[in-house]
Amino acid sequence: MEYFTETAATYREAMDKISAKYGDRAKILTRRSIRMGGVLGLFTREGIEMSGYLSDDLYKRKKLNLEDEKRKIIESTKNDKTLETVLNEVQALKKHIDTTISGVEKKHSSIETIEGILSENEFSFSYIQTISDRLKRTLTIDELGDINFVKNRVADWIGESIKINNEESFNLAKVVILVGPTGVGKTTTIAKLAANHSFGSHGGHSKSVRMITIDNYRIGAKKQIETYGAIMGIPVACVESYKELEQKINLFQDADLILVDTIGKSPKDYMKLAEMREMLDACGSNSEVYLAMSATTKISDVKEILRQFESFDYKSIILTKLDETMRIGNIISVFSESNKSITYLTDGQVVPQNIEKATVRRLMRTVEGLNTGYLSLAGEEI
Repeated sequence: MEYFTETAATYREAMDKISAKYGDRAKILTRRSIRMGGVLGLFTREGIEMSGYLSDDLYKRKKLNLEDEKRKIIESTKNDKTLETVLNEVQALKKHIDTTISGVEKKHSSIETIEGILSENEFSFSYIQTISDRLKRTLTIDELGDINFVKNRVADWIGESIKINNEESFNLAKVVILVGPTGVGKTTTIAKLAANHSFGSHGGHSKSVRMITIDNYRIGAKKQIETYGAIMGIPVACVESYKELEQKINLFQDADLILVDTIGKSPKDYMKLAEMREMLDACGSNSEVYLAMSATTKISDVKEILRQFESFDYKSIILTKLDETMRIGNIISVFSESNKSITYLTDGQVVPQNIEKATVRRLMRTVEGLNTGYLSLAGEEI
């Protein structure tokens, strides 16, 4: 049984308060005079305190009356088809509610299948949720029932989320600087780019190319790039300061393309990154920065690398080591959510073969479990 206690200045005010709060269910048990208000016992005034309980009799009577009325209505409309229709709709609504758990509608089996496929491909949770919400919002129940149709649509959406930086944009730069964390293959990538642009690979025109490295700390780095330069007949310069870098850039002004290799830095090494950023200012206003990142990088590290190298104002990304992983949903997810584009892909150590222009087609080939064989994305047959 539920009890209550209310206070007021007068009996009438107390009754009004009880009536407003509890209605006809309120039953008064006691009332007594009290002193109300005041400070430290001073300036108090007389009042009344009333206690009681809430009776269930009225509720039970109303419930019984309601059941009575219900029974009468059903008896009087046994042959009424309208009521039968309404009851059927109520049952259907109940069935729908039964499929709802804690206010969240049970997912369609096709949506669960897609979420499983994307999870296996290591897409981020937020990216998967975006695709799932889009399926619920866009497709009809009949369309969701056709899993092949659903896979096709999801493949389309993933393809649309991949941003490609056209290689022609790369070709317009006079000086291209490659930055990125340690161990992503920057030096080898620089050599591949030098070979392709020097020899006119991928259908392009041959250019006069120069290479500069500021990586004099990693053992063998200088020797490695000098060996590549000697094999390809491309001049190589090694510098250690802003002034030396500025001098070499000016010396190589007759070249069509100058490629600058940098020191691999941890994204957490803020001071070293800042120092390198200042040094690279020597490359001048005709330079563009590209960020090299390994396809094997986990989601949290991808986000951190993108954030810490943001100060270099990099134009696009060169995705390396594509041959070392079977899943790049992590890369597609974070690049899409960060609005980052990809220019080149590398998939091996062989110079100059293991590099290619980034395309939606090539990236979608890494996504397993979706029907990508018959789709056309960004004008490309997948």
